[in-house]
Amino acid sequence: MARISRRQFTTLVAGAIIAPFAAPAIVRARSSQTIFIIVPYASGGSIDSLMRTVAKGMSEALDQPVLVDNKPGANGIVGSQYVARAAKDGTVLLAGGTGPISLNVLLRKNLPYKLSDFASVAMLCNGPLSLTVNAKMPVTDVKSFVTYAKGRDKPLFYATLGPGSVTHLFGIMMGKSMGFAVTDVAYRNNPLSVMELLSGACDLNFATPAAVAEHAKTGQLRILAVSSAKRMANIPDVPTLAESGYPELSASFWTALHAPAGTPRDVIERLNAAANTAMQKPEIAKQLETDGLQADIGAPQLLDSQLGKDAALWGPVITAQNISLE
Repeated sequence: MARISRRQFTTLVAGAIIAPFAAPAIVRARSSQTIFIIVPYASGGSIDSLMRTVAKGMSEALDQPVLVDNKPGANGIVGSQYVARAAKDGTVLLAGGTGPISLNVLLRKNLPYKLSDFASVAMLCNGPLSLTVNAKMPVTDVKSFVTYAKGRDKPLFYATLGPGSVTHLFGIMMGKSMGFAVTDVAYRNNPLSVMELLSGACDLNFATPAAVAEHAKTGQLRILAVSSAKRMANIPDVPTLAESGYPELSASFWTALHAPAGTPRDVIERLNAAANTAMQKPEIAKQLETDGLQADIGAPQLLDSQLGKDAALWGPVITAQNISLE
């Protein structure tokens, strides 16, 4: 048997003593790194507010700092591009959604990132659109709405949040599915588009149910249907478009977490577990209810599936209408 010197023996003993303490030190060093969730919108909006609550819940679950960093600009492109080029270590995540990810990829040929630049971390929530009209319109449900629209000698004007937005594409789908002409009218934001609907300047709106619910309660607006798969708990008397005979108009917008492609699988799984834990907190459930959103949590593959559904739903509309944004 080979002999070892006194110096080698001393080194081995010292290593054996230090080793049990070395691994926890590395873990602590890693867990002290701040995780930044990049919100590609300005602060103060509903997504920004939700992500700050999610960040707090994830921080508690991970025992690690998680902060929100707003990087608005160019319809979510600025923040998304930043994450696509970030370190692949789980310290930079994107609060992605239908617009910044799915629609930008489908609509923009010169986009500075592609879908494969991101790894799915976790779905967080989704929300439906509403089919809402001014209460003065002589309709009470989807059936009478379709009859009224087909009987007009001019198109229905519907509010959108701009070319290529979910509301713009959904209006095109609705007109084709229901068989009447529509014309889109772009507005800077949802509140302005709702005000125009209240004034009668616009015929219909696809705003979130939460954005029009109070006006519906006062009798100024009428929510005819929602685009979700199931009825909304806070407006149980409003049917879905699927129930009303148009299952092809089931659609939603969503919010999720993405990491740069190449982020290690174990890191993704750890972040996914923390996000799922955060989304089950009572304060988030209350916030989602206020905003008319539904929690949608599960494995990272759930987000992969949603991205595939988006391509199948919005892609044909974009191609058929030859819609392209630069």
